[in-house]
Amino acid sequence: MPLQLREFHPFQAAGRRFVYLVPSAAVFALDDTASAVVDALDRGPRTRSQLVDELSNRFGRSELEETVSELLGARTIGEAVDGTEPLSRNLPPVPFPLTTLVLNVTNKCNLSCTYCYEYGEDRIVDTRDGKQPAFMSEETARQSVELMLRESGSNKVAHLTFFGGETLLNFPVLKSTIAYARRRAAEMGKEVDFSLTTNGTLLRPEIIEFLAENRVGVTISIDGPREIQDQFRVFHDGTGSYDVVAPRIRELLRRHRTRPIGARVTLTSTTSDIRRIFRHLTGEIGFWEVGFAPVTASPNRLYAIDEPGFDHVLAQFRELAGEFLDYAIADRHHGFSNVRDTLEEIHKGASKAYPCGAGLGLLGVSTGGDVALCHRFAGSDAHKLGSVGDGIDRRAQSDFLARNHIADKTDCSKCWARPLCAGGCYHEAYTRYGATTHPNLHYCEWIRGWTDTCLQIYGEISERNPKFLKQFDEPGGL
Repeated sequence: MPLQLREFHPFQAAGRRFVYLVPSAAVFALDDTASAVVDALDRGPRTRSQLVDELSNRFGRSELEETVSELLGARTIGEAVDGTEPLSRNLPPVPFPLTTLVLNVTNKCNLSCTYCYEYGEDRIVDTRDGKQPAFMSEETARQSVELMLRESGSNKVAHLTFFGGETLLNFPVLKSTIAYARRRAAEMGKEVDFSLTTNGTLLRPEIIEFLAENRVGVTISIDGPREIQDQFRVFHDGTGSYDVVAPRIRELLRRHRTRPIGARVTLTSTTSDIRRIFRHLTGEIGFWEVGFAPVTASPNRLYAIDEPGFDHVLAQFRELAGEFLDYAIADRHHGFSNVRDTLEEIHKGASKAYPCGAGLGLLGVSTGGDVALCHRFAGSDAHKLGSVGDGIDRRAQSDFLARNHIADKTDCSKCWARPLCAGGCYHEAYTRYGATTHPNLHYCEWIRGWTDTCLQIYGEISERNPKFLKQFDEPGGL
């Protein structure tokens, strides 16, 4: 039976050839013998004996036989078949253990960010219709905790995240919920990890003290230095927020040292100077890490990023990723979380049937107690998966998982980057295309370019400082 190349993405790093095996999401370095076998099959299918005969003038026969067996075992090569191998459509078991629950404790915010996906022009849920209360009650929050612990299965640690609106507008419920969750988890032999996202405007001393004492993970939504931050992240009267949040964030970073504090930046068509933003937030403000995300918006919005804009963002990502590599080789911390998160997925062999845990291991809860795919869909009747009072609607959950599997995204079936992308964010797809099932085609070239960059960095680190990658073998390692 003739042999042929299987599906993989080739790349080079540290002077060596590597392949990223798409079906298994594994990374392999090719030695000279393996490279010769791959190159021979790249010219067309050959039988095993033909391969050995053709290359025996350069390599020993036993070495060639062993290499062919290794490549077959790794599925870099395989028996020649007509057409492409169909994607596996194995659905996850339902119920699936819940790992993270995101509570939208309020749908109110003291800022009026132009691009906000929750209150802006592209919002999915209109919180002004009064169907959902402005603030989550203490009772709803406690019901949410009970749901989370009950559905966490055998997991010893459950993750509870507080979100908004501006999360800290409902600090009393956040505070009481943490105490309740910690007590109930202890009674069940579990632990709860707490985190929240905030715009930083309400970080008063007593709140900072509470967050530090209770080891609450904090992510700050901030876009950069004053002139960048104040373009979109403004109060309702149009006043910029930088001068309010900067000193409060610095005080949070000074006092809260029990966990690293990260920043989350929204990139737009006019605020995309990534290196400058990164330097300011890490060097001048003092964040441990910074993550960047393009704005979620319909393409006709003035702040939406167009194709040349994505090219510009990718070029800057690559420059900053190169700096990350230099730090990694020197065993130094670098706070560019986008590259770190991708390296961790590569190292762990992530091969996704779904782009994220939404609707599976992660669920969102609206202020009124409706359970949704994630916090971005909280309060949407079309994306409801039950309630904290009645529990998770397993039929709705199963239907969602069946409809959104990557095997049904025909545009993704031949993409080598699909193990890490799986079609992209559901919320982005719904905003752009009107359906969670639609792959984010406007991101495709960007995703492939960024994944290739991270693979090269992974290969460089694996050859030049492999011990750096051991941090990814530990949960939450830094």
